[in-house]
Amino acid sequence: MTSRYLMKVRALAAAAIAFAVFPIVTPAYGQDAAPPPTEVAAPAAATPTVEERIADIEAYMNNVARPEKTSGATSLVAGPGPGANAWQMVSTALVLFMTLPGLALFYGGLVRRKNVLSVLAQCMGIACVVTPLWWLCGYSLSFGVDAKSPFFGDLSNALFKGVEPGNVGAGYYWISDSMWAMFQLTFAIITPALIIGAIAERMKFAAVMAFVVLWMFAVYFPFAHMVWSTTGLMCGPLNPNAGIKAIDFAGGTVVHMTSGWSALVLCIILGKRLGFGKEQMAPHSMVLCMIGTGMLWVGWYGFNAGSALGADAIASNAFTTTTLAAATAGLAWAATEWLLKGKPSVLGFCSGIVAGLVVITPGAGFVTASSSVIIGVLAGVIPFLAVTYLKKKIGYDDALDTFGVHGIGGTLGAILTGVFADEKVNSVVGPLKDGLLMEQFKAVGLTIVWSVVATAVIAYIVKFAIGLRPDPEVETAGLDLAEHGEQGYEH
Repeated sequence: MTSRYLMKVRALAAAAIAFAVFPIVTPAYGQDAAPPPTEVAAPAAATPTVEERIADIEAYMNNVARPEKTSGATSLVAGPGPGANAWQMVSTALVLFMTLPGLALFYGGLVRRKNVLSVLAQCMGIACVVTPLWWLCGYSLSFGVDAKSPFFGDLSNALFKGVEPGNVGAGYYWISDSMWAMFQLTFAIITPALIIGAIAERMKFAAVMAFVVLWMFAVYFPFAHMVWSTTGLMCGPLNPNAGIKAIDFAGGTVVHMTSGWSALVLCIILGKRLGFGKEQMAPHSMVLCMIGTGMLWVGWYGFNAGSALGADAIASNAFTTTTLAAATAGLAWAATEWLLKGKPSVLGFCSGIVAGLVVITPGAGFVTASSSVIIGVLAGVIPFLAVTYLKKKIGYDDALDTFGVHGIGGTLGAILTGVFADEKVNSVVGPLKDGLLMEQFKAVGLTIVWSVVATAVIAYIVKFAIGLRPDPEVETAGLDLAEHGEQGYEH
């Protein structure tokens, strides 16, 4: 019985095996049919370990690079960090707010009433022409990813090629590449807009627009690359092979020195306003000027604190130093004016506040709070002397004191950054501290020479091509009606 039972079991097992194999070894659709393909399961993607995921969170909170994954997995938060990206969006809006309406009202209040709309139109025109130019090639010429030159970018990111909202790394670890491009755009907008303060009330709108387009290529794009690109000539923090190992946190050389020194050259080539020194050319509205000053101060937090590229301790330091320097400089300018001229004017407070903001810009994320107070005092006194006495002694017509505040102030700020930069505030300073002051002087010298020469060439090109100034009759009547067909005020 046992033997017959075993035989039955073996027979059943053989039948089961034959049944299982039969579909595989027998063609399903005739003798020549090929067997159906078998699917090979893809290997499961590696998943970050708990430790790696915690390390990502810590990197985000500390605003540093994501750590390498030993498991071979990719980060589950590979895109922009919401908080850091949100701060960058706010900062970008604040810097744009500096130009429109901040700078427009600040400058608009300082000119005579017959020219107020011309200043507003120039600010808006610059914003509207620089923006598509930035998309077309400006961003790429400043920060092109394949750029090898220490002086110029390339066209690798032209038309925003590769600039994606979900990618990071073009600017910093946790902010969107798109937001980095937009943040830098707002700097590109305000820089040439600063120049119009020196030539206000006497330059044709068409000439201003032509000058700005050429100036962006000849001055702004190269300096943005040299100072802030990883291959830039003067980018000490990011380029170990930089020829000049200088530091510029938020634009002392790139923004204020280039615009300020260019403004001086352009206003000299353009010539003085008709009646300059013979008739009253006082600001038509200190109310607008004061409102514009307040907007500039508020917007400057995006300019300086936003340059930390994350809402971290360095951003907090930049916020603090910006506030202290601006207020101290406003007080110092007004006090100096009170002492030398007998009265502290509203214009003095406004000019001092802006000067303080300018001078602290290159060092906002590198210097201590106490150093920023010292910087504020110097920012209130030295530009005041330049505006009050240097301009009169040399005799140039810097209509709204762009050179005195931005040229002199930006130069002063770049030098003082070399004096007061502290590695306790920002670790970037540590390896660069020895010899930093001399590197800052080199950066200052190159910026002055480049800006002056390039501006002179561009100004003469525009002068011979379309002319710089309107007819004397138009200038005397005011630019608003002749250039734009409108008036700022009815009566």
